[in-house]
Formats: sequence, structure tokens, C-alpha cells
Amino acid sequence: MRQYYRVMLGKQSSLAAECFAGGYIGADFDIHEDLSGRLPTEWREFNRELIPVYLAKHPGKSKISAGLACGALWTVAKGISVGDIVLSPDGRGNYRVGEVQGDYYYLPGPTLPHRRNVRWFDRQIPRASMSNALQGSTGSSGTISFLGSHVQELERLIGQGAETLVQSATTQEVDDPLAFAMEKHLEDFLVANWTSTELGREFEIWSEDGELKGQQYRTDTGPIDILAVSKDRKRLLVIELKRGRASDPVVGQILRYMGYVGEVLAEDGQAVEGAVIALEDDPKLQRALQAISHVRFYRYKLHFSLAKV
Repeated sequence: MRQYYRVMLGKQSSLAAECFAGGYIGADFDIHEDLSGRLPTEWREFNRELIPVYLAKHPGKSKISAGLACGALWTVAKGISVGDIVLSPDGRGNYRVGEVQGDYYYLPGPTLPHRRNVRWFDRQIPRASMSNALQGSTGSSGTISFLGSHVQELERLIGQGAETLVQSATTQEVDDPLAFAMEKHLEDFLVANWTSTELGREFEIWSEDGELKGQQYRTDTGPIDILAVSKDRKRLLVIELKRGRASDPVVGQILRYMGYVGEVLAEDGQAVEGAVIALEDDPKLQRALQAISHVRFYRYKLHFSLAKV
């Protein structure tokens, strides 16, 4: 099924005009070698091979940074399928929309050598016309962001309403639709107000070169809501929002994420911890987490008031 992605074209969209004129998207990441024949179906296998290459070129970078870079490169080269839709900011407050037309190819040169051909539509989407949630997803840092949770809005904005595009790969079992909707906004709120939270006193959301990278950090079992690191850099924290789901899937999910972080991202001696955040008290979830000493439970509270003007 067709999927939607936001793709940045150069830092601060510096290469957007070139890509629009040339009919392509691309990536660099200082991997200047042809990857044809080296793009497995599973991105984790790709990362296993390319992370050492990336770290050799960037000896000061961490495994987390290398994982982000190689994961984004794989997504551009392989993960995005022919027929998928990409949105790319033009640097002037609008997003160009295009359909991916071809498979990966390598073009040696100084700019974005790992490429995919794209048919760019005339249609542009002003950022101001997007909902706050979609603005948050399209405005996230990094080269690639997946927009599967905004399909209906994107269809309306692009004008494709005749076709239903369902992202089955990311569909979740939701017990409480209201909590799910509220927790989608909670993630952005937490990120924006991180320093005022209890967790913000101990941890920082993972960032690289001044750009936030720890929101919706991709793993082989799905994206981590928030990935943080302690201020002494000795602990990594995986944060999972309950999103209206039953307790057991949440526990299983965060443990899988923590296992991935411990196996793939953690440096030697770095501990991995977890935190589950929910809208309501959940005795079943708290009971399950009692057996897991390195996972904490938090309940968030909402406050609503009216002010006469």
C-alpha cells in the first residue's frame, strides 16, 4: 500500500530547488559508494554492515547517530517504494509533493549521490494549512519522517480523496480512542516542555549537532516515542506512551525497544532504562512493571480552565 514520507533535501532544504528541477530525491551521509546489490529487505541487516563504515568516516559519532544516518539512507534507497508519496519542504514555508517513480541508483558527485526518481506534482501544501500534529511530524529533525498517522489529512490536502491509503504496518490495537488521540499530542508537548518535566531533570532527549533526533527513533520493531540519555551519558532511556492500548502489548513493546537499544545502540557500560507514560492509573500495567525494576510508570495530568476576557 502507498505510504507517505517527509524527505529533507539538504540542510535547511538547501538542495530542494535542484531536486525539484531534476526530478529526484537523494541522500548523502558521506557514504560515497554504490549500494546497488547491497540493499537487503530488512534495514537492520543494512545497518549492521554500514554502521562501521559510517563510524570510520565519523570517529566522534555515537552508535545512535550512526544508526539514524544509516537507517535514513536505507529508507531513501530501499524502504520507500515505487508509488509512495514524498513531501519535501521548499525552504519558503511550502511542501512540494511527488510520487516516487523508480528504484535506487547511484550518481557519483558532490550532492546527494544516492537517488530515487520522483515525479513532482504542481501541487504545493503551505505549512500553515497543516494541523499542529502534522506540522510536528513534517517539522521533525532528520532526513526522513514517516507520515502514516496523517493519511486522511494528507489525502485532503493533496486532493486524492478517492483512494483510501491505510498504513497497516503501523496500525495499533487501541482500547481507548480518546486516550490515543490525546497521547498523540502529548508526545509533542513532552518534547516541547521537556526541561520542565521530572524526567527532564535527569535526562536529555537525544540530539546530534544541535538537532533533536530522539523523537520517533526508528527500530526494527517500530519507532520509539522518545529516546533520551542521562546528563552524565551513562544511561539511555526508552519512553513509551500507552496510547489507549491494553497493558500487555505496552509492556511487550517497551521491552522489545529496550532490547534493541541495549543490543544495537548502547555503548559499552551504558545502561538501558524504560518509562511508560499513561493518561490514567493502570493497576494491571503497574503490577506488570513491578517485576521489571528498570522500567518506571508515570501518569500525566491534564488541566483545563476558562478565563473570562
